[in-house]
Amino acid sequence: MSQPGLREVEHEITVSAPAPAVYRLIAEVENWPRIFPPTIYVDHVEKGEGTERIRIWATANGEAKNWTSRRTLDPENLRIDFRQEVSTHPVAAMGGAWVIEAVSATESRIRLLHDYRAVDDDPKGLEWIDEAVDRNSRSELAALKKNVELAHAAEDLTFSFEDTVHINGSAKDVYDFINEARLWPERLPHVATVRFAEDTPGLQELEMDTRAKDGSVHTTKSYRVTFPHDKIAYKQVTLPALMTLHTGYWTFEETADGVAASSQHTVTLNTGNITRILGADATVDDAREYVRTALSTNSRATLGHAKEYAEAKA
Repeated sequence: MSQPGLREVEHEITVSAPAPAVYRLIAEVENWPRIFPPTIYVDHVEKGEGTERIRIWATANGEAKNWTSRRTLDPENLRIDFRQEVSTHPVAAMGGAWVIEAVSATESRIRLLHDYRAVDDDPKGLEWIDEAVDRNSRSELAALKKNVELAHAAEDLTFSFEDTVHINGSAKDVYDFINEARLWPERLPHVATVRFAEDTPGLQELEMDTRAKDGSVHTTKSYRVTFPHDKIAYKQVTLPALMTLHTGYWTFEETADGVAASSQHTVTLNTGNITRILGADATVDDAREYVRTALSTNSRATLGHAKEYAEAKA
């Protein structure tokens, strides 16, 4: 019997993939930003035998939130239980489970269970959570279905790469340059304007207009998670036409003679737009090269200016 004020809901979807494969995908939280639209970034706080603590940054009703969850993994029964340790207002408590059921050898049912309560059992808070859980659950399950079923097809379309610049300065100064994105229009020639918000320390919303070599201006929006002075992870949510996914991170590693500053990108190509953007004869390889060159050019330009900034302060 439910406790007063505790809401229990369930969402489910059927996917054309074997149950063990679906379980593995959900169990590997490092991939969540690639699989689930609301998720910005996930990292492990602790990892034990069958249990783990993870930190999740995600959007809910257009707002960026973060929380820590404890998970219990049961690969034998294809079940993952989760419980938020510290929830974000208006959530007082949140938990649930992923349950994967085999329908056949090639098909499975994913059940996503949630139980939650609002701070002070506030009806408006509960309504906000109802909407967020319903929207995110539907979004997560639809994306999971799509990503599981297209995993093999998308494997060739998803790739990662990294650029590194060595800087004779401090990691803090290089980090500060990348962190202070609101100053980029003054510091970076290819950035025209920036709209920047950091309502929660360490969780940033960054929308910017960048100039391409041909003079055209492109608008992109990202959510960023900062880890002073080591790392800034991000997920782009307004994407250029040639991408269906763009996540990445900046890292700042102290070396014997300064800092190794790196920019990493993970991209999935949007094959539907290749010929429209690059011409009738363009191939997936052409698109891969085009996207990699464009992203690397911007990253290296940004790191080059960060290098000047940090070395001038050293």
